[in-house]
Amino acid sequence: MKNIIFGPIPSRRFGKSLGIDLSPGIKQCNFDCVYCELEPAKTSTHYRKVLPVSEILRAVREGLAEHTDIDVLTVTANGEPTLYPYLAELLAGLQRIKGNTRLLILSNGSTVDRPEIRKILLAFDTVKLSLDCATPRCFKRIDRPADTVDLDAIKRGMLDFRQEYRGALIVEILVVKGINDKAEEFQALNRYLLDLKPDRIDLGTIDRPPAYSVNPVDYETLRELSLLFDPSLHVHITSRRDIETLSSSSFSEEEILHTLAKRPLTSEDIQLLFDPDSRKRLTKLLKEEKITIRENHGVNFYVLSQNDIDKA
Repeated sequence: MKNIIFGPIPSRRFGKSLGIDLSPGIKQCNFDCVYCELEPAKTSTHYRKVLPVSEILRAVREGLAEHTDIDVLTVTANGEPTLYPYLAELLAGLQRIKGNTRLLILSNGSTVDRPEIRKILLAFDTVKLSLDCATPRCFKRIDRPADTVDLDAIKRGMLDFRQEYRGALIVEILVVKGINDKAEEFQALNRYLLDLKPDRIDLGTIDRPPAYSVNPVDYETLRELSLLFDPSLHVHITSRRDIETLSSSSFSEEEILHTLAKRPLTSEDIQLLFDPDSRKRLTKLLKEEKITIRENHGVNFYVLSQNDIDKA
């Protein structure tokens, strides 16, 4: 049972998380993503090895008894957790034993076109779905899905889910050099995500040895790609690769306002990009209420105040 539960893992975004692996020891997934940290494997549309719900719940009870300060239970898998055939039954059991602990699921989004899966996902406090590409060719190159998986169906399913869901919807995009790091791909993502209106977009790159011979992009590339999103979309750059090569810059008050008009910045972005004098100017603009800090499910964003948005 020990391999069912992992952690706790401290997270600035989600708090102290206890992970639940629905497929320990074996990859069971309808994607074979080029960046996956697991070994390459043939895609599967169903679990070949299925843990009993009772065994998973017993492991969770033991984990919660051992770690009494857990903020969130994170449902995941060596593969895709929504392929687990008894997910609804498991969710009902988790709700009985979780107490005040929040529920988070990490999914590749491949089954969100199914009404029965959307109904289950509605009960989670936070749902994090992957969407690495908005165009079919790019999607097939990077995520290597099973033949039954259709990108257009996923996108329609996400939109349907967004209409019903009242929790925190986070979309994760992982950038691979030479595949989905082009402006046209991010322009397509931007058009779609403006319709979807997720609560947050987590933008990252490869940070663990990948299944295939592919490479990450650097932080500056992630930052440039993030600027292709509409300012109304809250983008959190999660990867800090190669930041030691970055040097902070000086921003005037006008440049700070112009920068935030293009994309809200996180506290981490400010520490990386702004020199000490620029951070003082930022503090001054905060006191003058020209900008404000907006908390977004564990991430603080610096944004223009409403008056300055109207002027921009």
